[in-house]
Parts: sequence; C-alpha cells; structure tokens
Amino acid sequence: MNLKIIRTDQVYRQVLALSPEQGEALFRKEVLAPFRGKFARQGLSIEAGQGADALQILSLANLTPFNLRPEHSADIEALDDSVYQELEKAFHLAIDSFEQAGIHPPCKEYVLAILLGKAESPVMRLNDNYLGEGGIPGYIFLSLVPSQETLRRLPAALAHECNHNVRYQFVDWQQGALKELMIAEGLAENFVLKLYGPDYLGPWVTKTDLATLDSLIKPKIKANLDISNLYGAAPYLYGDELTQVQGGRPVGLPYAAGYSCGYHLVRYYLKKTGLSVEEASLKTADEILAQVPEFWEQPTSQL
Repeated sequence: MNLKIIRTDQVYRQVLALSPEQGEALFRKEVLAPFRGKFARQGLSIEAGQGADALQILSLANLTPFNLRPEHSADIEALDDSVYQELEKAFHLAIDSFEQAGIHPPCKEYVLAILLGKAESPVMRLNDNYLGEGGIPGYIFLSLVPSQETLRRLPAALAHECNHNVRYQFVDWQQGALKELMIAEGLAENFVLKLYGPDYLGPWVTKTDLATLDSLIKPKIKANLDISNLYGAAPYLYGDELTQVQGGRPVGLPYAAGYSCGYHLVRYYLKKTGLSVEEASLKTADEILAQVPEFWEQPTSQL
C-alpha cells in the first residue's frame, strides 16, 4: 500500500509568509488538489467560485488561509516529523491488520492530511479537539488542536478512519442510512479497541454511560433504524449538540449517541459470533443487526 502524506505543516508556514490571495492559491493546490476525487464525490469544488467550496467548508472547524494567523505558529510547529512518522506506522498497522485477516483492499493509493483545528470551534470542543474523516476510499483527513493528549490519540483516530476506508471498498454506505452509519462507527471504534486498547477509545464512545445508553439511546435509535438518508440520520448519529451547531433539528439525544450505540452493539456482535473485527467490517449493517436482536432489549452490561 502506498500512503502519500501531505505535509500541511510546511504548507501552513508558507501560507503565513504569503499574501492572502497567494496563500489561498497555494493551499488549494498543495492540500486540496490531492483530495480532488474525494471532494468531487461530495459535490464540492477545490476551486473558488465554482460551486460549493471545499475550502469554505473546511474553514468552519479548521485553520485554513481564511483564518490562519501568526499566533498559530506554535500549533504548526507541533506537527513535527515524529507526528508524521507515527501516523505512517499507524496506517500500515491498520492496513496490515486487514491483510493478515485475508482481506486485501483493492485501493492501493491513499492520501492523508492533518488539518489544524480551530480551538474556538464548537465541533472541535465537543470532540475533545480531534476528529477524522475517512469514509471515501483512498482519502483521509485528520483534524486536531495540538496538545499532548490529542497528539497521543492521533494514531488511534487514523485507525478508526482506516477501518471506514477499507469497509467502503467492500460495502455500500447506503446513502447515509442510520443503521449503516451506526454500525460503521461501531466497527471503527472496535477496531481501535483491538489495535490500541480501551484507553484510546474516542469521546464519541467514552462520554456515554450505560444507563443513558439503555434508557434513552437504544430505544430511540431502534425506533428510527429505517431512516435511509444522511440528513435524517445525522441527528441520531451525532446527538443534539453537534446537530444544532450544524443547523439541524435536535431529536433528544446526547452527544454522539449513534457512535456509542454502534460501539456496544458491534462489541456484542463480535463476542456472540466469534468473528474478528476485520471480518465483521465486511458485513452489511443488515447482516450484523440480524444476529443481535436481543441487543435492543437486554441491559448492555449483561450482554
């Protein structure tokens, strides 16, 4: 497998030394252009003034030429060689885990970039200042506000996104159906659990206690599993706070409700079936759900 890492630290430094117009042009060329295929599938343009602008979207939660300032220099310096070396190792660890399970992803070329998150962004705050995007095969973004803790967790975040990346080379994402998104997030976090252990599970899992999961989240998710589009599914996946930040309508669920539900469902599925998380990652949501109907009715602690 070939991994192309975009050294965004170098690009950020160059942007600070250029005029706003030159910095924007450089960022579009060096950071966005390698992700052209990803953005095209999302209906976004990497060129200004040609439809929905990928750079404008990224600027909502990340530092880009639109909002980068000299005071961000310390954050740029935090993205040093050791960070990229650790991520390259983490990428190959994740892909090798699938290969060793006899699963050979057809995609051989991958692109990875780290974006600096905006510390004032509600999205960053709710996600403990790190997150990722890897649902389109061949492309992975990671975002963080650098700190000792977020840098420590970055390889695990990459493993999470690698799981998505491999899954969607074999399984259709069903236009963002709730059951598929929930299962996909559950698989990705169980993959993190296998490779890095429970200390590296993301806040999208660890912030939810089992009492809330059983009394509130599971009943509401179960009742809405037939939602078949991303717009309708997102509030159940992300919870009210993130939904409202993004201009959506709350549905009465806590932060990352669908993530925590998916994590515990998939964990039980793996226990019940004896499959590895790599093998399970190639199963459809319907195949997984069919094996664990009791998950919805029994206390999670007893499964």
